[in-house]
Amino acid sequence: MLINMRDLLKVAYENKFAVGSFNVANSEFVKVVINAAEAQNSPAIMQIHPNEIDLVTDSFVAYVREAASKSKVPFVIHLDHGASIKDITRSIRNGYTSVMMDASHLPFEENIAATREAVELAHLVDVSVEGELGTIGSNEGSSEGGADEILYTNPDEAAIFVEQTGIDTLAVAVGTSHGIYPQTKDHSIKIDRLQQIHEKVKIPLVLHGGSDNPDEEIREAVKHGIAKINLSTDMKRAFYNQLRKTLDANPNAYEPDFLMPEATQAATELVKKKMDLFGSTGKASLYKLGEL
Repeated sequence: MLINMRDLLKVAYENKFAVGSFNVANSEFVKVVINAAEAQNSPAIMQIHPNEIDLVTDSFVAYVREAASKSKVPFVIHLDHGASIKDITRSIRNGYTSVMMDASHLPFEENIAATREAVELAHLVDVSVEGELGTIGSNEGSSEGGADEILYTNPDEAAIFVEQTGIDTLAVAVGTSHGIYPQTKDHSIKIDRLQQIHEKVKIPLVLHGGSDNPDEEIREAVKHGIAKINLSTDMKRAFYNQLRKTLDANPNAYEPDFLMPEATQAATELVKKKMDLFGSTGKASLYKLGEL
């Protein structure tokens, strides 16, 4: 079942669990997320970054929509880190049910203006909008972008930002980064700052760059308003590490039906564990899909 982010995260926020948002840039990852969600009876989000849609092309979204629509658990198709109204418009036309307008690199007032424009457009067609305040870090190997230095979300500015933009969800900068963390980098979630934001902002909060953080930090973040957790690196790493093992053991293999199944299963098991961690396992039953 395909719904928008507002309806998906309202249930998660009220019931204090988080929904995983997984980057899908090929059919194998779509299969991973759907298989894991159905096995765990969990809601899930499949997101596609502008870099990824350039790789797979617009027609790929029709495949994702068809696959999600046939599932009995609730799904959202989300634009990850849209950088312009052009990205937003392209995604709406392609059939996404949620978009992110990431103007976090702009000055505060310009971020508000750009995000509000995206909200006004998307809400006309019942597509939900995620905004971002502060900057998410970026590590080597990630193509999702981010800043060299994290600018933490200011709780007071967050309250103003939500009020003036009308966004449905807010991505916050509380210490995490995209990609694989170097051992020397502090990537701990600043729970005290997250708690302050949660006290002032009464909409679901989003954690980007959740790979590699300790499980206990993730559980604690969910207690303080995090209702959507983006996960890309961990899933892709599980897939490609297993694929490398299969290729090393079978250097002459070339058929996808031989190479892909073990990698797909490895990634599926990782996603299932993340759904358990986020608290979304078994929660699909909370959605009265016929009433949405």
